Amino acid sequence: MNPIKGIIFDYGGTLDTAGCHWGQMLWHAYERQQVPVTEQQFRDAYVHGERTLGRNPIIKPDDTFHRTLSTKIRLEMEYLCTQGAWNASETEFKQKHEAVLNDLYAEVQRITAHSADVLSELHQRYPMVLVSNFYGNIACVLREFGFDHLFLDIVESAVVGIRKPDPRIFTLGVEALNRHLETPLVPSEILVVGDSFYKDILPARKAGCQTAWFKGEGWTEETYEESVPDLVINDLSELL
Repeated sequence: MNPIKGIIFDYGGTLDTAGCHWGQMLWHAYERQQVPVTEQQFRDAYVHGERTLGRNPIIKPDDTFHRTLSTKIRLEMEYLCTQGAWNASETEFKQKHEAVLNDLYAEVQRITAHSADVLSELHQRYPMVLVSNFYGNIACVLREFGFDHLFLDIVESAVVGIRKPDPRIFTLGVEALNRHLETPLVPSEILVVGDSFYKDILPARKAGCQTAWFKGEGWTEETYEESVPDLVINDLSELL
């Protein structure tokens, strides 16, 4: 195993939720704010919302995460109402939307503050880039949470036209890192840190990188072979 000389980070589910799948983050907020739907009804709404955002340019490059999250929740709640899962009045809809939004945004602020502290220390030791499946506004989101000065470059799926789990997006991450270095690194000298075994760990290995799996609460009960990644962590600070 080569010594680590550079790091590629995932964003969503890694730096903003401490390894917890975003579907679970949202569902727990729905539970806390007592939105009267079942978990399966929510899951259907979550999938609908993600597909809608993936197929349509709803999120703009200058949209903050607060605005993005508000849009996600609105799409989900509208779906729940149109499918008959939730018979909400206009007033109740607005109240629950605002409650879930405020609840989740505060949680993300707390988590990203911790992540930024850890990455600030790592930034002193390693060159770092970001590789993310995102909506075209990741640069705005990074500024919002204080990450923007920590990465030499960003590879965003909506911009490059390649999405995880395609390993080519990690090859682009390696190339992006090397553009900023006098002595290029080979993939085996670069550590990829991500929360998704399927979208981060497996394709990063195919691209030749070392991997650190940020193991948190997943979307399914599926178990994974923990000997596959080079490192399994439960908190970003373990990278220090």
